[in-house]
Parts: sequence; C-alpha cells; structure tokens
Amino acid sequence: MPPVDASKKQYLLKFISGKYQGGEFPVAADREIIIGRSNELDVVLVEDMVSRRHAKMSFTHDALSIEDLGSTNGTFVNGEKVKRAKLKEGDRVLIGTSIVRVAVTDAVAGSGESREAEARARMQSAAQRTSNVKTMSGTIDEVPLVDLLQLFATSKKSGVLVITRDPYVGRVFLRKGQLAYATINESAEIGPLKAVYRMLAWDTGFFELQPPDDREFDKEIELSTEGILMEGMRQLDESRRLLSSLPAITARIGLAVPLQPPLKDLDERELSVLQAVINTGRIDAALDRVSYTDLEVCEVLSKLMSKQYLRVEP
Repeated sequence: MPPVDASKKQYLLKFISGKYQGGEFPVAADREIIIGRSNELDVVLVEDMVSRRHAKMSFTHDALSIEDLGSTNGTFVNGEKVKRAKLKEGDRVLIGTSIVRVAVTDAVAGSGESREAEARARMQSAAQRTSNVKTMSGTIDEVPLVDLLQLFATSKKSGVLVITRDPYVGRVFLRKGQLAYATINESAEIGPLKAVYRMLAWDTGFFELQPPDDREFDKEIELSTEGILMEGMRQLDESRRLLSSLPAITARIGLAVPLQPPLKDLDERELSVLQAVINTGRIDAALDRVSYTDLEVCEVLSKLMSKQYLRVEP
C-alpha cells in the first residue's frame, strides 16, 4: 500500500473499545475538535467518566495533538496521563472507557461538516447497539494486553479483566490499576504470575473489564504492574527463542528409551518437568502441569532434549 500524501492526509479516530466501539470520526486539516459529554461538542461521549469538556484535538501544520481540558478522570496516550501530547498513527488514546486508535487516511473530497455529521450518526448507532454494555471491551488483536494493563495502571482502574482465547479464559484481578491475582481456566497449577506472563503472549482474543471482585487470595501478586510487564515481556522474548529450537508445542515427546544419561544428575526442577512430560506426552500440556514459568520450563526442556533424556515420538 503506497504511503499517504502528507499534503492530502486526514486523521481518523477509530473507537476500538468501549461504548462507541466500531465508530470512527475524521479529523481534517486545520481543524480542532472538542471531545466530551456535552451534546454541544464535536465528539459526544455520553458516560460518567467523561467530563462535559474533556479534551481537544487539533490538526494543524500537518501535526495532530491532544490537550486535556481539565477533565476529572484524565486523558491518557499509550498508557501515560497527559496534559498535552502530539499524536501519531497507531497511538491509543483513553478517554473514559473508550480507547481510540489514531489512523491516517487520504483526505476525502466534499464537505467536512457532512462527513462529521455522518460519523456522529454512526457513533450513535454504535452506542445504541452497546447500550447495555457498561464495561470496557474489545479485542486484544487491536489492543495488546500489555497496552491494556499499562492503561489500567496509569488510570488506576479496578475490576476483573476477562480475556477469552478459546479454549482458555484468563482473569486478571485489578485493584486501582495494580495486579492482585490472575488465573487461566481457574487452574490451581498455573500460578498468578505464570498466568499473567502466559497471557501476555496471546495475540488474539476478546477482552472485557468486569466490575471489581473484592475477594482475597492466598498468594496475591506483590510486584508492581510496571515490574510485571517488564519481566513478562523479557520472558516472552526468551520463551519464543527457546520454543523455536524445540519440537512443535503439540508434538508428542517422551522418555528416551533406552535411557543413557543418569537421572541422579537432574535437580528437583528438572525432575519435575521430566515427570510432567512423561505424564502428559506433550510440551503444551507439560507447561500447564508444573508451577514454574513457561520460560523456566522451556529452558529445562531444551536441556533435557539436548542431553537425550527426552525424544520426539513417532
């Protein structure tokens, strides 16, 4: 696809989460738009967390910017609370429960007022379709989980983030933006941190922020959201590197027979992973059977395969 001519471009605000999900609003050159709850404004977002005059977007001198107008709950760009910020294609803006992705398109000939009127009508239709939805929802194809958790941490949101990726259902329990607990399919063998690190690898699925759950858990997460995300992304990169050198995650693997290397040379963690593989026969199933992180299991599997404790079965 050829690049958009800068002299003929137009920005497009795409609502990818929240009450107005699916709506779009054009921002033409030399134009300012006011976003807020008041029905007299350019972009009207009728929800409690949006102020009457919440934010202003300006497209001047080939640059798009946003300015918070003293809103109660703030304006966030890529997870950071801002007073004023320049925007570029791909940036994500959080206003209330709406996440807006900035896109660039060719400018369309014709009346800007008529295009904006059509956009408002489409947004109202989107809002009517989701009139009973009071939570933030969308797809992690559009909003990666790491971006979501950064947004929630900065905006100090509380609730249960439910991520559905068939056949898995993940839940992240948030308290004022901090991760308190996490599960995948309510499995006791997948601990809270391991669950978060696993979900960070999901690149497709549906998410919904449900109301807070005040129950207490035996082993709650104590690390900061920022620390978890940094470590999670590191583990994700390393796990992907190791998995690329291992058999397919669904391949059948088992104990090498006859077994040449002695079992006494293995430590407790290595023996646990070896037993999980023997019991399940597959890498993906073994990952769920032990409490170690996916990265730790992959590291052990790599050693067990190279030392010929395990082999791929026909």
